[in-house]
Parts: sequence; structure tokens; C-alpha cells
Amino acid sequence: MKIVCTIKEIQKATEELRRKGKVISVVPTMGYLHKGHLSLIEYARSNSDVVITTIFVNPKQFGVNEDYKRYPRNFKHDKELAKNSGTDILFYPQEEEMYPKDFSTYVEVEGISNILEGEFRPNHFRGVTTVVTKLLNVTQPNKVIFGQKDAQQAFIIKRLIKDLNYNIDLIVKPIVREPDGLALSSRNVYLNTQRRKDALVLYKSLIHAEGRIKGGERSIGKIKDEMMTIINSGNPTKIDYISFVKPNDFSIIDRNIPDEVLILLAVRFNETRLIDNIILIRE
Repeated sequence: MKIVCTIKEIQKATEELRRKGKVISVVPTMGYLHKGHLSLIEYARSNSDVVITTIFVNPKQFGVNEDYKRYPRNFKHDKELAKNSGTDILFYPQEEEMYPKDFSTYVEVEGISNILEGEFRPNHFRGVTTVVTKLLNVTQPNKVIFGQKDAQQAFIIKRLIKDLNYNIDLIVKPIVREPDGLALSSRNVYLNTQRRKDALVLYKSLIHAEGRIKGGERSIGKIKDEMMTIINSGNPTKIDYISFVKPNDFSIIDRNIPDEVLILLAVRFNETRLIDNIILIRE
């Protein structure tokens, strides 16, 4: 595995690979890799000639009072995991490499970036779409791989790729969970033993909603109330949202559940903010 830290070097490497006709997949991450990230790398390994994993804790997607400075980092550990999972090139730029002092250009997907996560984290998605655009430009991949846990992010990147005419396939892989159902996240490290146990109510509420919908319930109001009761049993600090959207366009559903629905939630346990979701299709 080759470690690359500069934009010029990654551009040179990918230009040569493209000339040789190699199929390139890129897996963008912020590091502190876990099994969810590794599943994306392993998928890329089995479906491309060259796998590029990027590790960059992007300051542009963190709010003023968010956890940028304390976001978990362990490059030595990440390096070994990335290598063992099949990464060919590890792109590991520093902040000044990605954002020079005179940097002043941003990319924003309007509308969808302002709801749900965008409402509670202003400018978050502007930071995400800006850094992803830069990563796609410098790595020139055929495929980019994301996880379903960040469902709104994946949808926004899909729109970005379409709107900016990138000739890139976006692949979104399923959420990877702990045996007890907790969605894997780098931020799970913030949870103490009790809060880790409390956080299980997120998945329990989603599974409850799945059972109710499969059982014939169509009232979003009823299901949302029941989900809130389950989540509140875990003594969360705050429920930011429980939302039902159409997976094809992310429009909010307020009343009756259609044939396909994506349920998303964001909940705070002390200083730790967790997100999760589930896609349901009526059989």
C-alpha cells in the first residue's frame, strides 16, 4: 500500500492508472476506521482494479461548537486496517493541503442540504459536498463508495454527481452494526458503558417501526409516537428528529406511509450525537 499526502502526487498516480485503463474505486473516510469502513474497502477491492481510501477529518463540515478538535484519530491503526482490507493507495492530506490560506470556493446542493441534518448542523453539507468534490477531482475514480448510515449524505452526493455530470458510479452499502444492533460509528467511542447501553434504543425503535409497518400500520403519527416512547426509555439528552422520507427524492412524508419509506433519526446522549436509519419496502 502506498501512502500519498499531496494533491499533485495523487493526481499523478491516478492519471497514470486511468491511462492504463484501470478501474479505480475511492472510499472517502474521516479515519478512525471500523468494520463499517472496512466493509466499503473490501467491496471496492472485489469490484475494481485499484482501491483508494482517503482519510481526512474535514474541518469544513464541523460547526463552531462541534467535535472537530476531539474527533477520534489514530492514523497508525487506520493505516494497518486500510492495508489489510485491500487499499492500494491511502490518500492522507493535511488541512493546509486541502484548504490553502486563500481557499474561497464551496460547492452546495441546494434544498436537500437544509433539512434534517442540515437544519441541525448548518453548513455541514456545504463542507461535505466541497470536500467530496475535491476528492473526486483529484482521485478521478470510476466508482465512489459510501455507507447507508449517512443516508442523507449519500443522497446529496448522488445529486452532486448527477448535477455536475461526473462519470462516476455511486455505490451505497448497507449499515454495519454491532451484534446488539448499534450502528457502527467513529463517535461511538465517546459513549461510556451506560450510554452505550442506552443508545440501543435507536435500533430498537427502528425495528419496532418496521414491525408495525409490516403489520399494516400506516399512520406516521402513531409510529413516531411509539418510537419516541422507546427512545425516551434510554434517557436521551435530546431527540433532534425522527423523520420519514421518500427514498427516491428525500421529500418529507407527514401522514400515511407509502410503499417505500426511509426512516431517519438523530439523538443526543450527553455530548454524543448519533444517527441511524432504516429503509422499508412494502412487500
